[in-house]
Amino acid sequence: MSRIVYVNGEFLSEENAKISVFDRGFLFADGIYEVTTILEGRLIENAPHLARLARSAKELNIELPLPIEKIEEAMRLLLEKNNVQEGALYLQVTRGPADRDFAFPKEAKPSLVMFTQKKNLINNKSVVNGISVRSVPDIRWARRDIKTTQLLAASLAKQSALDAGADDAWLVEDGFVTEGSSNNAYIFTKEGVLVTRQLGNEILHGITRSAILKLVKQGNIKLEERPFTLQEAHSAQEAFVSSATTFIWSVVKIDGNIIGSGEPGPVAKKLRRIYIDEVLAR
Repeated sequence: MSRIVYVNGEFLSEENAKISVFDRGFLFADGIYEVTTILEGRLIENAPHLARLARSAKELNIELPLPIEKIEEAMRLLLEKNNVQEGALYLQVTRGPADRDFAFPKEAKPSLVMFTQKKNLINNKSVVNGISVRSVPDIRWARRDIKTTQLLAASLAKQSALDAGADDAWLVEDGFVTEGSSNNAYIFTKEGVLVTRQLGNEILHGITRSAILKLVKQGNIKLEERPFTLQEAHSAQEAFVSSATTFIWSVVKIDGNIIGSGEPGPVAKKLRRIYIDEVLAR
């Protein structure tokens, strides 16, 4: 049985789900998106994801096609129809279809598309083994705080890492790590300080990042929100990434350099465990 996909108010089989070839999301990547985790058949931390969706839409002057509460209602119905217990729900809003022109169309109707994906998020080999990353230049646009569908640069970075035998990429700009190809980046120094880049236009304001930093502060772990270099990362006790669907994965190798013991470290493992326990307890 195929998945049910939501397209502009309709729930359709994935084979019958269509979008206009003139949609500006297709022609210009003129759109935004969110990915909400699904655990035990529930949407995890959906409210902050939808709040970020509204912010992204405002920053790009895209009108949401439905009020946030109606979008959430459709998400829950889609989840029910597909009966996904573990995975993710992808949501995309574009400026809508219009004849091709760089100028914003005056009367385009925004498009809303959603689909679910089944994934093993809890029992994943990357949790047990950690991941390796390769550093690559950050060539993305200057407004990375907006979660747009302009993902070609991130995709090129990820593929470059895979082609080099690594699992993911860390993006570097002006000598400092910005973030991963689809995640926020952290190091835990030998002095016992957790370091991650401060919020700004340079990185995505991760929902999981925000939750993790709350746990860090509650656990009295010293935190510094600032840029860090690859050299700092190479000498750290631990390194890890966070995102909605990874939660936390340890980084055990960067550009061939072993990080710490070469295995997932205790800080990352503890934060991951506490985070998952907390979101499931809500």
